[in-house]
Formats: sequence, structure tokens, C-alpha cells
Amino acid sequence: MLTVTATTYGTYHLGDLEVRRMGYGAMQLAGPHVMGPPADRDGAVAVLREAVALGVDHIDTSDFYGPYVTNQIIKEALHPYPAGLRIVTKVGARRDEEGAWLPASSPDELRAAVHSNLENLGLDAVDVVNFRMMGDPSPAEVAQGYAVLAELREQGLIRHLGISEARAEHIAAAQAVAPVVCVQNLYNLANRTDDELIDSLAEQGIAYVPYFPLGGFTPLQSGALDVVAERLGASRMSVALSWLLRRSPNILLIPGTSSVDHLRENVAGAALELSADDLAELDAIGR
Repeated sequence: MLTVTATTYGTYHLGDLEVRRMGYGAMQLAGPHVMGPPADRDGAVAVLREAVALGVDHIDTSDFYGPYVTNQIIKEALHPYPAGLRIVTKVGARRDEEGAWLPASSPDELRAAVHSNLENLGLDAVDVVNFRMMGDPSPAEVAQGYAVLAELREQGLIRHLGISEARAEHIAAAQAVAPVVCVQNLYNLANRTDDELIDSLAEQGIAYVPYFPLGGFTPLQSGALDVVAERLGASRMSVALSWLLRRSPNILLIPGTSSVDHLRENVAGAALELSADDLAELDAIGR
């Protein structure tokens, strides 16, 4: 029987960094509503160690998960980091005491956020920092924030830059300042707003990293997805991940979970073989 690991799905690049297309998103390692510590810290550590054991070499995180908690758990579980493990974080937002997500994109806030991520992760440099859009910034505001991060990149604190929650005009504004190696937006079977953007980024050799690939806090609901999953004898989530991997070669997956069992299911399940009919039925869900 073929053993399925993250190595099964091939690779794509984040700038000059090659990563496997099946990664891991650490958001769910924090407590309820992404606030505070997890109920089972040892379990969270175990999930991260199992992800690396399965061949995952791309972990997505942020200091505003917890806040700080998720990065501290990553450091506890994996530091000193294995060679080739790439850690991607986000700046541009903060949490208040009630857990609200607020913008934090002034130059001082962006600099402080990068240094905080470095400290909590135990890194000298972050592989990729995504500038997370909050609200609806103008292209000029995007360029201003991206310029701050580009300065930190020149200082050696960041290797590559990306952008999150971004439209085409935001990406263009950032690219005028410094290269964009990845775009992280909401996208899954049922949320297909970025179809044209994904194709455009693929032509440019830029990675697209869908967050909430399984629907996030509201799991994907679709009768067509249920039909295909039942026909294949697979879980709905495995089918959804498999479809994403086949949607475009520049898509990198970062499904999150706080369960070792679910992690293994995500990594193995996406290896499903989807027929042309399966793909057509699934493709119609979000159109």
C-alpha cells in the first residue's frame, strides 16, 4: 500500500524557496476563537511534530493568533527547526482584549510585529511575511506598508514578502515596491471569487495560498460535494482538498487542525483520484 505524505503532492516555490504543496496552517492551535492557549498544549505540540514527520515543510502562522500563543507553541515543538522547514507569518493586524481583529499597519506597528514574530518563533529571519490587508486600503496605503516590510527585508530580517486579503490592484501596488512571492486569500470549492486572480498569478509564477480551504469556522456545505464524496468512499474534506490541488499548480494548501488524526486524514485524503466527471461536478459548485 502506498504511504501518502506531504511529499506526494509535488512542490511549488515561494520566491527561491521550494516547498511541498501540502502545508499546515497553525491558526487552530490557539484557544477558542483563536484567543488564548489551547485546552491541550501537549496535543498542539504533537500535531506540529507529526506534520513535520509527514513531510510538511511549510507552516503558516501569525503572532496575532492567540495572540503570541501559536508562535510560542511552534517554537516549543520544533525549535531548533529542521533544515528546509519554511515558516510564513502575517502582519498588519492585531487583537483587542475582546478578540476583535483590528488593523495594525502603521510603520511602527509593522516593524514591531516583525520583531515580535522573530522573538516568539526564535528566528533571526522569517522566510515569508505576508502583509495582511484590513478593511479596504488604497493602493497608496498598501505601497506604504509594503515599503516598510521591504526595508526589513533589505536588513535581512525577512527573506520574502507576500500579501493577504488582496485584490489585483493591491498586488500591483505591492509589486511596484518589491516582489510578491505569494498571495493568501479566502478560496475554496464554494468561494471562487479569485478564479481569475489564481490564473493570473500562475502565469507570473506566484504562489496562491487559500486560507479556509475547508470553509473555516463554517465547514463547506454542498450537496454536490456530498454526492462525489459518497461515490468515492471518501470524506468531504478529502475531496475538497484534492480538488484544490488540481485546480492550479501554483496553489499551496495550509489546512489547519488541532487533531493528529485529522492532520493525517488531510495529508492522505487529498491523494484521491478525481475523474473528469468528478472535477466537472465539483467545479460547478462555486460558479
